[in-house]
Amino acid sequence: MATEQWFAGPLPRGPGETPPPEDLEPGARPCGGPSWSMSPGGPADPAELAMEPEDVQGPVSEAPASTSSPEPLIPGPGPAPARLPLETMLSPVTEQLRYLLKKADDFQSYLLYSRDRVQKEQLAKAMPTFLKMCEPYFLYLEAAARSAPPIYGALQELVRKGLLEISQQLTLRLEQLVLMYASFGYVDLEETEPLSISCFFCGSFSLGPSHEVSIFRYCAPAAYTASRYPRYLYKKMRWNLETTPEPSSRGQDAHVDYYFLCYRDTWEDTGKSPANSCVQIQKLWSIGRWVPLGPVEDDLYSWILCPQPPGDYQQLLTIGFEEPSHVLATDLLVQILTGQAGTARPPSAAGPSAWAAQGS
Repeated sequence: MATEQWFAGPLPRGPGETPPPEDLEPGARPCGGPSWSMSPGGPADPAELAMEPEDVQGPVSEAPASTSSPEPLIPGPGPAPARLPLETMLSPVTEQLRYLLKKADDFQSYLLYSRDRVQKEQLAKAMPTFLKMCEPYFLYLEAAARSAPPIYGALQELVRKGLLEISQQLTLRLEQLVLMYASFGYVDLEETEPLSISCFFCGSFSLGPSHEVSIFRYCAPAAYTASRYPRYLYKKMRWNLETTPEPSSRGQDAHVDYYFLCYRDTWEDTGKSPANSCVQIQKLWSIGRWVPLGPVEDDLYSWILCPQPPGDYQQLLTIGFEEPSHVLATDLLVQILTGQAGTARPPSAAGPSAWAAQGS
C-alpha cells in the first residue's frame, strides 16, 4: 500500500499558536479500487502540485462535453452472488472518500497554520489540480447511481442513496475549501477571470444512449450573465445536456443545452403599517434553461465582435424559497428531462408549445 507525500514537512509554530488537529502526513489510499482510483505516486511538495500531472488535461471548471460515463458492468452467467451488507458494498467508495477528505483537510490546515505566504500561493495554484483529481471519483458515483441502464441491473435504492450522499458530502467539502482560500485572497471566484475557480465539475451520467448530463457547481452564487441580465437572477448549479444524434441520423451534429439552478431576489414587505414597514429579501429558487439570443451560430465574425453572448432564462420549475440540496436539484432536473412520454428527449426538441407547457 503506497502513501502519497503532498507537503514538504511539518509547519513551524510560534508560541501560543494552536497546532493542527492532527498530523498532516496523508493516509494511504485504498488498493485495487474501481475505475476512479488514482495512481499511488504524487508530488512531494506544494510547488509540484501546481504542475499539471500526466493524466490531467484542460481547466478544472469545464470537463470535456464528450466525457462518457463508465460502461455498465454485466454480470456473467452462473449462480447469483450472496447479498452483502450495505456498509460492505460501499466500503471501497467510503475509503476513497476518506482519502480525498484528508487531502482537503491538508489544504485547509496549511492555509490556517502555515506562516509561509509563498507556500500558500503554491497551494492555491495546486487547487485546480486537486479538483481535477476528484473528477474520476465523481464520475463513478454519479454514473453508478443515475445512469441508465444502471450498473449491475437495478441498483437497490439504499445503494443509490448512499452513493449520492457521498457525492454530495465531497461536493460541499470542496466548495467550502475553495471559499476559504478565496476569503484569504488566494483564489478568484469571478467567472469572467480566465484563471478563476468559479465552479467545478461534479460528475456526469447518461439518460439513454444519446444523452449525457454533466454537473457543475458554483462555489458562490454568480450573476446569471456577466451583463447581469436578467436582473436579480443568480446561478448556483449548471447542467450540460449533450445530445448525440443517432447513427441513422444524417446531417445532424451533436449539440449541448444548458440548464441552471438559480434563485431570484424577491422583496416582501413584512411591516403592518407604513410607520414600521420593513422590506425583507427572499430567494426564490427555480430550474431553467439557457435561451441564446445571439449572435448567429454560423457567423464567426459576430462571435468575435460580441463581448458577451446575450441569453435569457426560461424557467421550467419553481422550487420555492428553500434551496434544494445538491442531489435533490439534479433529481428534479432528471424529472424535467424525462417528463415527456417517459423519454430523455430534451424539451428543446419538442418545440415552443412544449416549452410553454413546462414553464407554466
